[in-house]
Amino acid sequence: MKPTITETIRYIGVDDKDIDLFESQYIVPNGISYNSYLIDDEKIAIMDTVDLRKSEDWWKNLEEALQGRTPDYLVVHHMEPDHAGVIAEVLDKYPQLQIVASARAIQMLPLFFEGTEFEGRTIAVKEGDTLSLGKHTLQFFMAPMVHWPEVMVSYDQADKVVFSADGFGKFGALSHEEDWACEARRYYFNICGKYGVQVQALLKKLATLDVTCICPLHGPILKENLGYYIGLYDTWSKYEVETEGVFIAYASIHGGTAKAAHKMKEILLAKGAPKVSIADLSRDDMAEAVEDAFRMGKLIVAASSYDANVFPPMYDFLHHLQLKNYQKRRVGIIENGSWAPCAGRIMTEMLEKMKEIEIVGPMVTIRARMKQTDLPAMEALADAIKATLEFAGFNVVLSGSYDGWNPNMESPILKAMLSSYEALYGKRPAVTAIHAGLECGIIGSNYPGLDMISFGPTICYPHSPDEKVEIASVEKFYDFLLHTLANAPKK
Repeated sequence: MKPTITETIRYIGVDDKDIDLFESQYIVPNGISYNSYLIDDEKIAIMDTVDLRKSEDWWKNLEEALQGRTPDYLVVHHMEPDHAGVIAEVLDKYPQLQIVASARAIQMLPLFFEGTEFEGRTIAVKEGDTLSLGKHTLQFFMAPMVHWPEVMVSYDQADKVVFSADGFGKFGALSHEEDWACEARRYYFNICGKYGVQVQALLKKLATLDVTCICPLHGPILKENLGYYIGLYDTWSKYEVETEGVFIAYASIHGGTAKAAHKMKEILLAKGAPKVSIADLSRDDMAEAVEDAFRMGKLIVAASSYDANVFPPMYDFLHHLQLKNYQKRRVGIIENGSWAPCAGRIMTEMLEKMKEIEIVGPMVTIRARMKQTDLPAMEALADAIKATLEFAGFNVVLSGSYDGWNPNMESPILKAMLSSYEALYGKRPAVTAIHAGLECGIIGSNYPGLDMISFGPTICYPHSPDEKVEIASVEKFYDFLLHTLANAPKK
């Protein structure tokens, strides 16, 4: 059954249930719709065409809607072939028809339709231009990079309908009924996710209009509760957190990393995390993993070392996040390596290239298989990730065998040590507050007025059988200690 829009705006699009991969990369188990519309007025306007794979069905729908009449305009909102595939055929059948599109789209037409003559058969429109069809007047708004540079949307002033191009689109055929948000979210972050700034610009334009209906190029026509759909698009395009919780993405070769990832989920849930989702990057849908990474507030990546790098499914995942402009998230890292763990370093380097990504510690290093000795580090990472949930209004309860320690960044001993370090080494040291089990917590609970600092030589793989100290750092630590003691402030 065709969706109803208004008395004079008719749906002439088609479902594609035969397609397996949209854009040759996104799994679409429930197919996809190619939406096209017809405005029936004194002048008749076709609003986009469809993919060539379904042109025969589209022509049937168009001819049924026309009832022997001739269309006057073909409005092209987006030049991607799944929407513009039949343009040459339409021009061939209706020689007097005019194509209405952005100037950039008109420039692109010959790229897709070699041998078709477009001279004198196009109308280039710009921001705010209008086209009268009779009772209906279309107003055009440019939407470059949502998600191609030539994109525009149009607003029917009579029926208050927005033709939103790929905006507000969704995977899935119209004949398949399902919740909108899940597949719309997967569609958005994988198709438009990189272009949040551009989507925000379009939303600001739409906010000036009285809109009662949104007609996208994929997915259902949106008529009710428009604030819900627009609100989600606002959240997504601002890269804000939609669901507070933790998403664990793992890439495991022989099962050791998988076991650690599932144990981390267990630990987080036991500590009261509001939601924890997990994905096997080697087997689960990559597009869904990207979706969940954007949806959730926190991310933990767990991967095996491989070829002096990181196991490729994790590399692929992080590369996808980088391409889609992943940002404003807190991330924890679990690495695995039998003889030379290096996955953590590679994942850190990739994450540091992304915008506003906070990597929380400690990094957990698994050697081949998770052991009891790895649990303290995993518990500490879970606490570090979970502690950030306080900022979202969640109640966080921490427990342990010793009290925590809140370092005083205005501490007199800290200032003295900064001076000592500069005097010894000619530069200012980095001072950080980390999540770790420190004696300062125990001492401070019994002597709350005591001024304390925590420092020491470089230690690798703490709380594990592989714990070791970097010998070269011990001498530096000792010299620094002596200089500090000689210049310690007196109380």
